[in-house]
Parts: sequence; C-alpha cells; structure tokens
Amino acid sequence: MKYPISAGLLLASGAAFAAPSASLLDDVQQRGTLSICTTGDYKPYTFLREDGGYEGIDIALAESLARSLGVKVQWVPTTWKTLMPDFLAGKCDMAVGGVSISLERQKKAYFSDPITVDGKIPFVRCDDTDKYQTIAQLNQPSVRLIEPPGGTNEAFVHRELPKAQLELFHDNTVIFRHVAENKADVMITDASEALYQQRNYPSLCAVNPDKPLQYSEKAFLLPRDDSAFKAYVDQWLHLAKATGEYRRIADTWLAKPAQ
Repeated sequence: MKYPISAGLLLASGAAFAAPSASLLDDVQQRGTLSICTTGDYKPYTFLREDGGYEGIDIALAESLARSLGVKVQWVPTTWKTLMPDFLAGKCDMAVGGVSISLERQKKAYFSDPITVDGKIPFVRCDDTDKYQTIAQLNQPSVRLIEPPGGTNEAFVHRELPKAQLELFHDNTVIFRHVAENKADVMITDASEALYQQRNYPSLCAVNPDKPLQYSEKAFLLPRDDSAFKAYVDQWLHLAKATGEYRRIADTWLAKPAQ
C-alpha cells in the first residue's frame, strides 16, 4: 500500500526542495524599469546624441528587450574603464553597447548568447594599409597606436603589441580623427566599428576586416548566477534573430551606403 509523503518527512530526511531564489526577471517586471549601463561612445552599437538620447544597434535591441518585458529602459552612463566596477556595484541590471565577451569579464558576470561575431583589426590611413597587415608589422617602436582606455582594445595592445607606442585617448567619438590627421598611425578596434567609421572618414581603411587579428564575440553583460534572467534574454535574442528583427536593426547601421 502506498502512502503520500508529507512535507515534514521530506524536511526530516533532508530531501526537501529549496524554494526558487528571486530573479532579476521578476524584479524588473515589478518595478517597471530595466536599468542598463552603456558608454554612448561606440558606434554602431551605442552613441549618446547631443539631445541626451541614445542610439545604435545595441540601444535598439535593448529597447526591444524592455518592450518584451513590458517595462521602460533607464539608461545609466558609464565608461569602458568603469564598466565592470559600475556593473558589479549594482548601478545597472545589465550592460550593452558592443561589449566583447572575455574570460576576465566572465569570471565576474554572465553573458547573453553571442549577438554577433567580431574581431580586432588595424584601422589606418588608406595609404598605409600595406604597412600594417600583421602583428609583426604593428609591434614596432616606430608605430604610434591610439586607443580608448579600459576596454578590450587597450588590453589587446598591451598583450600583443608591447613594443609599439601607445597613447590613451579618452574621447572615443573623435579618436579616429587623430589617425586621419597623422597624429597617430593605427587604432586597433573591432572590425564592425572600423567598417562603420570608414564611411565617416574616407581617408581611413579597415585592414582585413574578414580576417581579424583576434576572434571576438559581442553580447549583453548580465548578472552572474541569475539563470532565469539569462534564459529570458537568450530566448528573446533567439526570437529577434529568427523573426528578422535583429537583421533589420543591424542593417540600418551596417548596410553599405548607396553609391
């Protein structure tokens, strides 16, 4: 004869199921806002306009994610140097804007499924493309590099190009001008940024964007150990790609301009 197992017996035997822990997924819906850290200086992913609004691929995607949750976005300004400290201090629920997946960041946070594949390449004056094809050509004392501080571009340069001259420049929105005006020789950046910015700087060229010096993926930065929130973001991203929403958003920024 079978008897029902009481909760008391389960507790006594140590076999009781733990109550599910609270998730940011529930908190966001209850409060009605999703707070998101972004730098606002990295086209085509995130850019802070003069009117105080944000635009870019990741900005539009994040707004779509918020709509799917029935909440509004609260943007939280940050910089590449302070991105992880701000995120870990709880200043925002997630971070977006061309955030590269790295093992160092993975030690402290979760990532969404990759949004896109990218990679580090040289961005140089078009007349100099043959001079800066390889790590060996770039890693020379005569090469003047310029990078924004605190991000994966700077980390790549320190690791792979220690012999080159490095200038850290804090305004990522006009950093390309220094290369165009021969105040620097090379900016190491992601292929997607170089391909976008060469439309604004005709004298600059992306070097081998289809063969990057380092493989990279971009994703949303999420709180560590919150599986429910990550699962929701990943499923939303999957549907955004399957329905064509992601491609429509990306194409508004990455499609080649009409000739």
